[in-house]
Amino acid sequence: MAAPALEVPRSTPYRRSASRRSNYEMYSWLFMRASGVVLVVLVLGHLFVNLVVGDGITGLDFGFVAGKWASPFWQVWDLAMLWLAMIHGSNGVRTIINDYAERDTTRIVLKTLVALALVFTVVLGTLVIFTFEPCPVGADGALLPAAASFCPA
Repeated sequence: MAAPALEVPRSTPYRRSASRRSNYEMYSWLFMRASGVVLVVLVLGHLFVNLVVGDGITGLDFGFVAGKWASPFWQVWDLAMLWLAMIHGSNGVRTIINDYAERDTTRIVLKTLVALALVFTVVLGTLVIFTFEPCPVGADGALLPAAASFCPA
């Protein structure tokens, strides 16, 4: 049995042409590493303040959250945690979809659903954090938690 014939190699050496694609995947990879490190700090800080400082898990109630969110520092902390976690997670799911979805239509539909879930959750969470009113005007004082010392009398 004769060996198959091989094509003649190129006579001119390969020249790399200018890359026309973006570095989106590289930046996505870098974002995942950086956001992961920042998320570890944010989540561990969140758990420490909520579970270790103060009364522990028994102290977590409406008054505790309201008191925390009365401070712009904790609003920004929780907002950063929400945004980074959602973008980080959505980017991870997008990567999984790219790896495993075989048809282009399936890939587009799934990534659109992930993007919609991301936008919905981030917008809703941001609105909750910044429009949260622990002391509603005209509310019966008996309905407010006992720990609502931050509310005017």
